[in-house]
Amino acid sequence: MRLFATWLACSLAAGAAASPIFAPDVRPGTAQEGETLFIKAGRLIVKPGEVLDNAQVIVRGGLIIEVGTGLAKPEGAREIEAAVVCAGFIDPWSTLGVDAASVRDDRTGIATRTVDAIDVFSNDRLRLETLRSGVTSVRTQAGDKSKFGGIGAIVHVAPGTSREAVVVLADANVAASVGLSRGGRKMDVFDRVSEIDKLISEIESGRKYEEDLTEYEHELTEWKVEVAEKEAKLEKDFKKAKKSRTKKVEEAEEKGKEFKEKKYKDIKKPKPPKFDLDKEIMARVARGELPLVVQAHRAGEIRELLDLTEPFDRLRLVITGGTEAVAFAEELAERRIPVIVWPAPLGTTRADELSGHDLGLAGRLADAGVRVLIGSGGSSASRDLPLLAGVAIGHGLDRAAAFEALTLGAARTFDVADRIGSVERGKLADLIGLDGPPLVSTSRVRYVIVGGEVVLTPEN
Repeated sequence: MRLFATWLACSLAAGAAASPIFAPDVRPGTAQEGETLFIKAGRLIVKPGEVLDNAQVIVRGGLIIEVGTGLAKPEGAREIEAAVVCAGFIDPWSTLGVDAASVRDDRTGIATRTVDAIDVFSNDRLRLETLRSGVTSVRTQAGDKSKFGGIGAIVHVAPGTSREAVVVLADANVAASVGLSRGGRKMDVFDRVSEIDKLISEIESGRKYEEDLTEYEHELTEWKVEVAEKEAKLEKDFKKAKKSRTKKVEEAEEKGKEFKEKKYKDIKKPKPPKFDLDKEIMARVARGELPLVVQAHRAGEIRELLDLTEPFDRLRLVITGGTEAVAFAEELAERRIPVIVWPAPLGTTRADELSGHDLGLAGRLADAGVRVLIGSGGSSASRDLPLLAGVAIGHGLDRAAAFEALTLGAARTFDVADRIGSVERGKLADLIGLDGPPLVSTSRVRYVIVGGEVVLTPEN
């Protein structure tokens, strides 16, 4: 255990100083034009619970175009063979690729975009180590410990290619945190309650903003109908009105009076609510379009968070950390609230909110029916993700559940399951080839394919 703790400390220290090359505001690219891969797998894990023996995968233009058994190798295709092939791992709680200053920034707000803080001038070492571990994508976040970290992004672990080949989803979530020790100072209970109240207030403001927009759209529709009806009536009565007007003008002239036009009162056009970017983003959160990822650890904060978010029936809450979440496992499972855990040995020196940190948390939550994900704890050391999953497995988490947490479970939570997380036709070719079962200590990653490009082979 002492050796593992030493390894972990070194990993986190190294991760804080380096991050891989990413690029903002772009969609996944493809492999080289016309490149085709023919992947042969002794065992192909299509997705959790679905395995094919002696299967093949055909990749072209960065996408999986065929999966099955008995497939013929396309002419000119590059052949790759591995004992086991599966989807690349996804780290759902990372700061990989974000510049160090933005990670530490406690002034980030709701509208802060993580993709704008991506560092494209970082070294290759950590990036390659992350790929060697089988991690091909991460949910990365600026302002990880800020009260509001802003909008997180799902990005590929860049294989040193163009900017167009990196971002999987630019707006994957909105992040917040409550009750964290900041600047080495633990928070008192009143400040912790205040942070939760502020968070709920922002959600409520978003919902009210959404209601105001809906009311405005309704009023605008009614206004357009009313205007159209008035215009139609005026058109219908035009000839009659023209004839009547001529007669009235002649009568006025005979009497030596001035003719005054009858004025029609304009129908007042409704005004839209004043634009507010923060409220617009929180409106997306309130209606369930964007997951709300909240880092919370103590039982008090988790209890308050669950109670105060319950009225928002479309809100998609995700808890990161959840150190004392076992007490609420039944409710978390019932409300389908995922918990992203960080099963790392912390030693005796730890933040106040982590005093109850337990390596068995993932297993206990999963046994109670909670959807558990595994993350690298908001660090850039996503390379350690399989090792952290191994720790969780060693402390009670089922291996199959751990595999799902690192693949399709993470993809579904952050709305990218149509692109990554499993080996299925039409998805991005984010694949790893191993010489043994995934998440087994003796198995090694031999091949890594990101967006259809082979970025790691036994030779490199």
